[in-house]
Amino acid sequence: MKNKMKEFRESLGLTQQQLGELVGVSRQAINAIETEKYEPSIWLAYDICKVFHCSIEEVFLFEESERKSRAQQSRGVI
Repeated sequence: MKNKMKEFRESLGLTQQQLGELVGVSRQAINAIETEKYEPSIWLAYDICKVFHCSIEEVFLFEESERKSRAQQSRGVI
């Protein structure tokens, strides 16, 4: 999932380590989310957006991708 986390984090002058400490995850987890290697849980996304004082939709871009959603995979949709 695409996101603007790095842009928001840097605008607040936070390091990955600092953001991780604020939301209770490691620097590596923040890096993995920023580089789109990992998708955060809805709860973690919510906590991150609370730090940024914005909505989830402003940070995380829920657009159609070539990868099937979990719902599509479970239903066998092609």
